[in-house]
Amino acid sequence: MTAPAWGHRAGGTRLHRASPRAKLIALVAFAVVVVATPREWVWAFAAYGAFAIALLAAARVPPLAVLRRMLIEVPFLVFAALMPLIATGPRTEVLGLSLSIEGLWGAWGLLVKATLAMLAAIVLVSTTEPRRIVLALESLRLPRQLTSIMGFMLRYLDVIVDESERMRTARLARGFEARGPRSWRVIAMSVGSLFARSHARGERVHLAMLARGHDEAVGR
Repeated sequence: MTAPAWGHRAGGTRLHRASPRAKLIALVAFAVVVVATPREWVWAFAAYGAFAIALLAAARVPPLAVLRRMLIEVPFLVFAALMPLIATGPRTEVLGLSLSIEGLWGAWGLLVKATLAMLAAIVLVSTTEPRRIVLALESLRLPRQLTSIMGFMLRYLDVIVDESERMRTARLARGFEARGPRSWRVIAMSVGSLFARSHARGERVHLAMLARGHDEAVGR
């Protein structure tokens, strides 16, 4: 599996060599502690943040790579931005806007906790191969059906990424360039074609598995 697709970065640091199971347990414990911390304890969140950044530095994850992976947090940012505007209770003036004090605290709590959990997750995926994460989940007695689904998902998403790259190369070979709304139709058709191809390939894989005696009830 390629690093760009899954975020894993090969390396020889102690975090790379650490047990995937231990890292998973540490991630869950860190997330629980962060979520359980009262939002008013700003000093505690500062300490958590310094710890997460130190781990990223120890894992030698470039800051730009961290920022790219943090883009998944954008929906939380949008929701947090709306909370001070729609929440009720006492209000305060900020830059001419009437904002709810409770909403500001809520937005702060949501953002800081989601960001810290995301940073910890980035440490895990950057230092651990996806296959080893699935194996670690199996060793932690996660239901066999779930780990089987995860394993198939990892294998199949690589196929989808490769198919998408081939389609992009084909568009470029035909002189296509995404320039404004006029290109949206071509992009939409490409997405639809990718979905149809992926579904058809998934059906073929499923039928092949059943033909080889795969038991869906036990995941093998």
